[in-house]
Amino acid sequence: MTKILLSLHVLAAIVAVGPVTVAASMFPPAARRWTASDGIGTPALLHRICRVYAGVGLTVPALGFATAAAMGVLGSGWLITSIALTAAAAGVLVAFVLPRQEELLDRLKDERAPDHRDTVQLAMFTGIFNLLWATVTVLMIVRPGSTTGA
Repeated sequence: MTKILLSLHVLAAIVAVGPVTVAASMFPPAARRWTASDGIGTPALLHRICRVYAGVGLTVPALGFATAAAMGVLGSGWLITSIALTAAAAGVLVAFVLPRQEELLDRLKDERAPDHRDTVQLAMFTGIFNLLWATVTVLMIVRPGSTTGA
């Protein structure tokens, strides 16, 4: 059962978190390149991908907790750190990335070009989000103190 849970956890991370990190990274440049004649198609699609896959991404920690419980590692330092970093990444996404994307979309809907500072700030928060996920990924692979020898 542990192998099935671990497989589902990894697949959920790839399928859910991957699209959010890519779409969120693509949003600021797409907003910067926007012109009134373009409409808001590309930025709107990227924002929708971020919102939908963020919801789907809730399966990742759920499956992670189930996997950790099955493996008996819930008290491990690397796991607790990963949980904290995952919560921080989710917080950055919900509090900073998605709302700023929505603000920029509102500007685009009103046919107002986005402020360069706003797109740079969004790119910074997106970078932080991506860095947190990359760190979690490394911790999940390396697992300091793991008994698997990895």
